[in-house]
Amino acid sequence: MTVLRPISHEDRLSVIDHLDELRTRLIISVAALLVVFLFCFWQNGPLIDVLNHALPPSAKTGLGDQAHQDASEHGAFLDVRAAAEDLKVYIARDPAQRSGLAPVANQLLAGANKGIKSTPVQAGDQEKPIVFGVSESFTTTLLVAGYFALMITLPLLLYQLYAFVIPALSKDERRIAVPSMIAAPLLFVVGIAFTYFAILPPAVHFLQGYNSTKFQVVVQASSYYKFEVLLMLGIGLAFEVPLLLLALQKVGMITASTLTLNWRYATVLIAVIAAALPGVDPVTMMMETLPLVLLYVASIVLLKFVEHRNARRLAAEARRAPTVSGD
Repeated sequence: MTVLRPISHEDRLSVIDHLDELRTRLIISVAALLVVFLFCFWQNGPLIDVLNHALPPSAKTGLGDQAHQDASEHGAFLDVRAAAEDLKVYIARDPAQRSGLAPVANQLLAGANKGIKSTPVQAGDQEKPIVFGVSESFTTTLLVAGYFALMITLPLLLYQLYAFVIPALSKDERRIAVPSMIAAPLLFVVGIAFTYFAILPPAVHFLQGYNSTKFQVVVQASSYYKFEVLLMLGIGLAFEVPLLLLALQKVGMITASTLTLNWRYATVLIAVIAAALPGVDPVTMMMETLPLVLLYVASIVLLKFVEHRNARRLAAEARRAPTVSGD
């Protein structure tokens, strides 16, 4: 029964019972993580495609063997047509050569145009990062599956943690813990989605395109996925800032006025956090800093709302106090 529901605050358990409950919840968490990891490893192809989404399409890296051959033939026909047109220009300058060279030029031009029309030109698929060595493709796939497994099982892991610590919380504290338990994974997922759709594409485009004429840009799978995973994880955790500040306000460490008065220091701290995250280029840092600043402002609004609500509740209790004492 302890597996399915949290223990009540009124329940009295021995140390052995608490350890037994902890073991049970750890087993459930590890088993769920393992099952989801195996599923993600089985479906690693679509998951890797999701991470490769930020990479630009490439006519060289993304095409198969047949596509490479078609592209090569298409280019050859273009060269032949260019040569035929140059030959016609030469004939126009020297009419004496018209009778001998004009049929050859026309034949070359007709054949080149026919070949160009019959050769398909395929658009580049998504660029694929490269791996080195024999085992890197396997270990990189394990990394991708592990990250997705952790993200998917996060709500269950948080529930198991909440269910274990709930006996130590009072009734009022549980009223705060339950919404926090629901909001934490949602904020984390929102942070990951924001990173995936708003930060990664411009960041990857900028980093790959910067000074690309001077370098041969090759994307290594392990470093690229590590960059993506750490960036999404960092921004996802940063989206938990409102909950952290709300908890600090609940224990009396900060107020909304504290955050408002120290906004300059907070801005510097946000810039330091953005610099510590992957991606040191200006585009990535700007895209990382902006949501953190907005979250800080949203936290001030949230804390002011909570303080106003608490003040109204205390005022209502104070008005009822004389009536209760009179009875």
